[in-house]
Amino acid sequence: MTFFNNPDMNATQAAKTVVKSAVDFHPKLFKCLRSYTPERLKADIIAGIVVGIVALPLAIAFGIASGVSPTIGLITAIIGGFMVSFFGGNTVQIGGPTGAFIIIVYNIISQFGLHGLAIATFMAGVILILMGLFRLGTVIKFIPYPIVVGFTAGIALTIFSTQINDFLGLGLRDIPGQFIPKWGMYLTNLGNVSLPALLTAVVSLLIIVLTPKISKRLPGALLAIIIVTALSYFAGHTFDWFDVETIGDRFGTMSTDIPAPHGFTLNMATINMLLPSAFTIAVLGAIESLLSATVADGVTGSHTNSNTELIGQGIANVTVPFFGGIPVTGAIARTMTNITNGGRTPVAGIVHAMVLLLIFLFAMPLINYVPMACLAAVLMVVAYNMSGWRTIIGIFHSPKSDISVLLVTFFLTVIFDLTIAIEIGLLLAIVLFLRRVTENTEIKVYSEQLDVAEGTDLSQHEELDLKPGVSVYEIDGPFFFGVATKFDEVMRSAMREKPLVRIIRMRKVSFIDATGLHNLELLIKSSQADGIHVVLSGVKPNVRTVLEHAGIDNLIGADHICDHITGAVRMANAVATEMQANGR
Repeated sequence: MTFFNNPDMNATQAAKTVVKSAVDFHPKLFKCLRSYTPERLKADIIAGIVVGIVALPLAIAFGIASGVSPTIGLITAIIGGFMVSFFGGNTVQIGGPTGAFIIIVYNIISQFGLHGLAIATFMAGVILILMGLFRLGTVIKFIPYPIVVGFTAGIALTIFSTQINDFLGLGLRDIPGQFIPKWGMYLTNLGNVSLPALLTAVVSLLIIVLTPKISKRLPGALLAIIIVTALSYFAGHTFDWFDVETIGDRFGTMSTDIPAPHGFTLNMATINMLLPSAFTIAVLGAIESLLSATVADGVTGSHTNSNTELIGQGIANVTVPFFGGIPVTGAIARTMTNITNGGRTPVAGIVHAMVLLLIFLFAMPLINYVPMACLAAVLMVVAYNMSGWRTIIGIFHSPKSDISVLLVTFFLTVIFDLTIAIEIGLLLAIVLFLRRVTENTEIKVYSEQLDVAEGTDLSQHEELDLKPGVSVYEIDGPFFFGVATKFDEVMRSAMREKPLVRIIRMRKVSFIDATGLHNLELLIKSSQADGIHVVLSGVKPNVRTVLEHAGIDNLIGADHICDHITGAVRMANAVATEMQANGR
């Protein structure tokens, strides 16, 4: 690089510049603190407290469902949440254990035990860090917007459906994880609705909904939790019939001892055995965290540094296994709770982790009194806010392919899980995109006259006369495998009329892949076998490099690859005249 030649720059400065340009790691926390204000701190503290309270039962539930203790679920939320906010590339991302990892973690524990889970999580963290260092975070740009909307709406409906049991106080246990069987159980048990739980949930919902109408500065969710918890406590001690399940009733007394850091043994045999599981955790964590960040950006108008976010997620997953924790990723529900309650900087995420730590150490007896029905109301409002139903209505005015991608992603997220939804949604989006590009790519044929300015913004037109025996075939678009097949069909139909020279005009070919190269090579060889010259025109520098690496220049001659159509037509006319003069 040129700065090495600068005599005013020493070796240390040069090395720092190289590292800065090579590593895209710029945590948002430090940027936000440069212009931090007391008003912003107040809003972040309020949001952090609400998110911390909402995250508490989720962390406990995800820990139990994953096959570890409730304590481990909380430790993961505390350490992982702090790391994601401190090192991450999004201003409002809340990290912690999520439902997406439950099946993966459960299967790893059943096969390899807690020790195997720790190793797999650590390896996943390393993979995430490497993904960020190699700037793979920009892959989020290739995820179509309908997929993000469908995924988010699906998660919103899933969150909503998981809260029905507590909202209505049905008292169900062992509820199926699948959406349809879950609702089947709900419908068959509607006769078991608990009036105290329903009343608690409705009051909580009203407080959350009506608070912004009184003052937008008041945190409705936090007020609902405080007011309803106090009311339900006194109502329960006043009226015998008022019995509402609380966090303490659901999860019992939990240990408040922070696990001491511990290590684990790594060897090649263990690494090879757990690498597939670690890769699955890393990929799923990257997709979920970056999608969560994208959704958050859409609401707040901020911009996530995807590479930094991956590195931050990696650091969190490298750290939590030493405390027995489970995998960490960005949590959409908690992130949206943070946003809707005023959080706008990573300080809110750090406060959320501190709140969980304080609750874990000192206030566990108090949090035991929070009604589950109240938390259900809070999460239902979060689900509604993140559903994006207005955006969905807007997309329904888009092309049918976008609607198909949205619906497929939505239903797969709801009925199956987000991993399958993302995979199938991306595959469908790619297929539909390729079909759209192929349909919009034209193969034009000219045999007498050619307008050089056709298809451009030039007002001055120049027509080139083509000698008899000269044909021009123009590829209007990228020459990849989908278009290559279409081009091959056009050329086969044109083979019936054999010209003396074929000009392949490639001015609009931005790239060419292996299939395009293969078809082009077959065309050149079959044409040469019939005594037909092939001239390439308007080849872009990057495409020419690919052709030269494939040996196309040696096959037809370097002089037969022209930069402009004028030179190509001049050469083709001369060749055709000479061949006709020689009796061809």
